[in-house]
This record gives sequence, C-alpha cells and structure tokens, in this order.
Amino acid sequence: MNGYSVFCVSDHTGVTVESVAKSVMAQFPRLECSLITLPFVDSVDKVRQAVGRILDTPRPLVFSSLTDPQLRAVLRDAGIQTFDIFDLVAPAVGAALGQIATPSGGHTHGMAPDYETRIDAVNFALNLDDGLNPERLDQADLILVGVSRVGKTPTALYLALQYGMRAANYPLTPDDLEQGDLPALLTAHLPRLRGLTLSAERLAALRQARYPDSRYASLDQCRLELGAAERFFRRHGLPVIDTTRMSVEEIAAHLRHS
Repeated sequence: MNGYSVFCVSDHTGVTVESVAKSVMAQFPRLECSLITLPFVDSVDKVRQAVGRILDTPRPLVFSSLTDPQLRAVLRDAGIQTFDIFDLVAPAVGAALGQIATPSGGHTHGMAPDYETRIDAVNFALNLDDGLNPERLDQADLILVGVSRVGKTPTALYLALQYGMRAANYPLTPDDLEQGDLPALLTAHLPRLRGLTLSAERLAALRQARYPDSRYASLDQCRLELGAAERFFRRHGLPVIDTTRMSVEEIAAHLRHS
C-alpha cells in the first residue's frame, strides 16, 4: 500500500479532530490516504490499544485531540509522531491570553448549544419537515425553501444537531410553482426564508436514484422546476445557496451566517 492511514484520535466524538485532519490533508491532493477515526479514547488502556493499532498499520499519520496530558504522553512515549491540536494551539492561545490552559476532556467550554437545546431543535426540524405543521413556521429560526431533493431535510437536521437552530423546510411542489409566486404562508415569513438550489443535472441524478426513469427525474422537469423556484427567490430577494458542490456541513455553515 502506497497511501497513508490518517488516524484521528479523540477522547470524545472525534468530530473536531476529523474535520482538522480532512482540511489539512486536502492541501495534499496527490497523496492517497484513508481516514480512521478512533473516538472515546479516554483512558490509558484505550490509548495503548490505539497505539497498538497504529503501530500495526503501514505509513500512519496521527492527528489527536486528546485533552489529558497523560494520555497524550502515551502516544509520544510510543514514538508515534502526532499532530496534536492542543499541543500545537493551546500554548499559543494561552500566551495571547496570559493564562495557562486547564485540560478538560470531552468538553467544548460552553461554546456549543446544550443537549436539551439541540434535541428540541431536532424534534422541531422533524415536526416541520417537508411542509408539515405550517402553523408553527413563526417559531422557526430559518425556513429552507426549494424544490424536492435540493438538500432541505438533511441540512435542517444538521443545523439542529450541530448548532441548536430550529430549522423548518418547505418543498416547492409543481402546483406551487404553477401559481406564479411563493405560497402566502411563506411570504408571511420572508426574513427567515432561505432558498436552496442546485444544477439541473445534479438534481436529475438525485431524483433518478430515487425514482428511476420518471418524469419527476427528467432533466427537462428539473430545469423547469429550478427555473421557476429561482424566479421566486429573485422576486423576493431571498438569500440563495447553490448546493451543487457543497456538503451538508458547508451548506449549514453558510446558512448559519446568512
């Protein structure tokens, strides 16, 4: 094997260190690599197990977000070169703040929404998915609007789970598009509306996977629906995101700051 095995070692979920590793490795597009995430490595025994797996793997690269210095020391003592988020960043931040970092495993220091907020937001997204319960749209932080299969539902759920945002989504059906304007129940909430769109070719491919060889999946139908929806968005000056080449994470990040 000529590629690298990129290990992401974390004492929590591994989401943070995995994001860092992906961003860094994307700067080296000629390298072949596979990503291996080892979450909840929160004891010396678990670190030693991780070390054994890493040492048994050819050409490993290790990114770590272990917060406990004792656990980080196990990696160093094993002779594994580790790109440690806290060893590299925390001292510089501490110098700027004039303080010494205090290790706090598995925490985000109050910067993320709490569990109850996120669960409430997830339940809200599910209850207002695909146009359900429109009488509750006034409770939404954002309302995602677009034709079928542009990514409204996964984006709404990601906004809820990651950021604790109450996101509803409303699909523009062919009947809606034939009316010549957004439904009145949406225009009542214009400041919170965000349009999602994508290329007709990408939309046709997504619909083809769900309903093969249907009129719904035809390129002509996709072009027709997208064109009508985008005219509505322009008419009302809605912020619009083209999701063609975006991941759910990227779409959500743009929406959060839109």
